[in-house]
Amino acid sequence: MILYVMSFKHRIFFSVLSGILFSPAWYSWGTGFILFIAFIPMLLVEEDLVKSGKKTREFFWLPFLSFFIWNVLATWWIKNASFAGVMVAVILNSLFMAIPFWLFSLTHRKLGDSFGYFSLLFYWITFEYFYLHAEISWTWLNLGNGFANNIKSIQWYEYTGTLGGTLWVLIINLLLFKAFTKYRQKGKWKFILPEIGIASSLLILPVLISLFIFKNYDEKENPYEIVVIQPNIDPYMKFNDIPPEEQMDIFIRLADSLAGPNTDYIVVPETFINDNVWLHELQMNRSIKRVKELSSRYPKAKIVFGATTYQLYENETKASSTARPFRGPTYYDSFNSALQIDTSGIIPVYHKSELVVGVEKMPYTKYLGFLQKIMLHLGGTFRSHGTQEFRESFTSPQDGLKVGAAICYESIFGEFVTEYVKDAGANFLFVITNDGWWGDTPGYVQHNSFSALRAIENRRSIARSANTGISSFFNQKGEMLKKIGWWKRAAIKETLNANDKITFYTHHGDYIGRVATFLAVALFLYTLTAFLMRKERGN
Repeated sequence: MILYVMSFKHRIFFSVLSGILFSPAWYSWGTGFILFIAFIPMLLVEEDLVKSGKKTREFFWLPFLSFFIWNVLATWWIKNASFAGVMVAVILNSLFMAIPFWLFSLTHRKLGDSFGYFSLLFYWITFEYFYLHAEISWTWLNLGNGFANNIKSIQWYEYTGTLGGTLWVLIINLLLFKAFTKYRQKGKWKFILPEIGIASSLLILPVLISLFIFKNYDEKENPYEIVVIQPNIDPYMKFNDIPPEEQMDIFIRLADSLAGPNTDYIVVPETFINDNVWLHELQMNRSIKRVKELSSRYPKAKIVFGATTYQLYENETKASSTARPFRGPTYYDSFNSALQIDTSGIIPVYHKSELVVGVEKMPYTKYLGFLQKIMLHLGGTFRSHGTQEFRESFTSPQDGLKVGAAICYESIFGEFVTEYVKDAGANFLFVITNDGWWGDTPGYVQHNSFSALRAIENRRSIARSANTGISSFFNQKGEMLKKIGWWKRAAIKETLNANDKITFYTHHGDYIGRVATFLAVALFLYTLTAFLMRKERGN
């Protein structure tokens, strides 16, 4: 056996290489298939450190370097909204990613190759699973999201969700790494044929299954005509510089340009109305009245739109934990909400519940109170919008059809979105968003592509309305049927099929994450026990 010992420069090089290899999957020109080799340089560095017997901080900060580069290359565009935000997101996300890799390395050092490499699967998936539910959460770079440009290859997400894609990536990386290191030691191809054969099978078979599903999946004919509006109002001017009446005029002109007697839904972006919408007097709001006037011209149509809404509480005892003082003894909550207006006269409201950290909520306010002045100085928020504990759908008064309106950031959380379908009975999914904060960068393109994953997971057609960014339609196979591009004021119309079937993933959610968490805890406890026993014997 030949022992290869890397120089410090080689370790840096391979760590940087991994960070670069992770990144292309998050660009429209990239592919998720590059992720199948992205971990290999990092694993080579980790193996070298283990075999050299060094006890060094490099076990943590070299993976951190890889993840830092990946985060910068894939999400640099956050800086257009907030330079402080991109610094916090990149550094924290890189640190969080380095932890499961360091835990894998710890298990590898204490329990050897078999348990060690096996543990990487469970530590990493556990990290992604908990990150999807954490108070501080930025799951944009979860590995399974990297296949959003390869929808024909991941139709099986209806059974696994994106964590299935993460598991796929990790297994093939480990098999290819094993083949590479064995070839490096033995120098002959015949010794690595088992690993190459298994890796090839695990790569090709899911793709073939997916292509079969894609070709044979037929949507049940249940057509509805949907109009999507993209007002294209500069988000940095929308809330203070452009009068609500002018913004409403833009919307009505766009809606009238395409809507007709057969239109079933008109979908309008997140926070479109910002005209002091108090929930206790919805019917009296002037912008709401104008939307109702539009609805009366198209009595079949349901208008689903976003608004900033407010809830008044009589006193502090009745106020929620996110409420703030108002006048005298009263308190109020603010919400990022979705509403539906139709001819029934009833206005259902859903409140966004996955909030953007630092912009819509401040996590752990009890412990981070000292940051209040800093956050306000940076243009963020210390208090949170209000939320609701359950997902809600809007029901059609004509036929009982239900739609779930995911608001912006909510659409990147797979299991969260299933609750609109499983619990609230949604036959369609709408995504209402405002992706203009980042400018003409890859950010809004990435966000749009994630809707394809939600369509596949739930087998629901999706209508996506962005204030600006990309407004689009997706069918139940995740194919984008039509779109409005960047910085265009327009409306588009498409006929989509409703669906009432529940997929395996919709029903069971992130079961892969729950199983991985159990096994990760078991492996960590086994590692800790082995460490303590060796330490005791050493004494």
